[in-house]
Amino acid sequence: MEQQLLQFINCRLVRNHQLVHDDLWVRDGKIINPEPVFFDEQTKAHRRIDCKGAIIAPGYIDVQINGGYGVDFSYDKDTTEAGVTKVARGLVASGVTSFCPTLVTSPNDSYHSILPRMPTLIEGGAGVLGVHVEGPFINPQKKGAHPENCIQTIDKGMATLREVYGSLERIKIITLAPEQVRDPSVIRDLVEAGITVSLGHSMGTLSDGERAVRHGATLITHLFNAMLPFHHRDPGLVGLLASDAIPAGKTIYFGIISDGVHTHPAALRIAYRTHREGLVLVTDAISALGLEEGVHHIGQLPLQVKQGKAFIAGTETLCGSIAPMDECVRIFHKATDCSQVYAIEAASLHPAKCLGIERQKGTLDFDSDADFILLDDELQLLSTWIAGVCVHSK
Repeated sequence: MEQQLLQFINCRLVRNHQLVHDDLWVRDGKIINPEPVFFDEQTKAHRRIDCKGAIIAPGYIDVQINGGYGVDFSYDKDTTEAGVTKVARGLVASGVTSFCPTLVTSPNDSYHSILPRMPTLIEGGAGVLGVHVEGPFINPQKKGAHPENCIQTIDKGMATLREVYGSLERIKIITLAPEQVRDPSVIRDLVEAGITVSLGHSMGTLSDGERAVRHGATLITHLFNAMLPFHHRDPGLVGLLASDAIPAGKTIYFGIISDGVHTHPAALRIAYRTHREGLVLVTDAISALGLEEGVHHIGQLPLQVKQGKAFIAGTETLCGSIAPMDECVRIFHKATDCSQVYAIEAASLHPAKCLGIERQKGTLDFDSDADFILLDDELQLLSTWIAGVCVHSK
């Protein structure tokens, strides 16, 4: 069966870090180069779609999201497939076309139950890139909303990890506290297994962070949150943004939550001005994303949504965001006065690069996956397309 050739006209494409007036050509779930179509095949588009001047951008990628729409990836272990599917279909309404379901620190049997059940391809929903396991190898002094009784230490290298998770097969990112890893060669082993190692929930010093980076760590989990505050004599993990000990040619990426709650606008500006190349917008959204105010659950702990914020029930401890990704992009754009393209790339190209998938995702280059979104000039979402199929439209 001949694949439909789609031509998106009257649009501006995010390409080469700028907005370019050009058409977008899509066939068989991929973005294609139109030249061979004209000259070799001498074919015309089956459908021309008038975008009415909209911006076409790569779909957003969320590498840290704990759940949403009443689903908690860590807590609902008996309904993993249904829960992930529900979230994946909900996320397209915020422009997210792929994501890493994130598990907070949990008992071993939860990992053994949840990880093998993670779906990857979801019809009409965002794609699953692999799981982000945020813990259990974190510092109890910076546990945030993670249950302390489940926190562990890596004392037998990779054997500990296989014991805890059961298998590393579905894991794409692991957040650990570098000072809790006795033998840093385990970081190198994880990277060699195709896993992105992220540093977070940590009391680590700058030298702890630099040692982890030398062994292959490339990401920092929610910068400024659950780590030592910046200090001029030892800037801690935040100091990695300006460290002179990073190997040449290596980029340190960092997740940052621009939900208007977790990170002050001035802190967003500091991060943006210090290390633009590595900035990755994450939602860190929880089960209450898309839900009304009231008491809900995260992992083993009850949470409360009030005044647009989520707290551990009965406390003032924040435990995750409830702002969707498109809102985070707009908040970040306004707070930093960055370009529209930069704000978009912080939620698309940068996370793709961080995971080493920038040839397939986070780009509108030829031969990349046709996962893209249409936006107006205020960065409000108009429609979401996955593999060249419209899965959401305003």
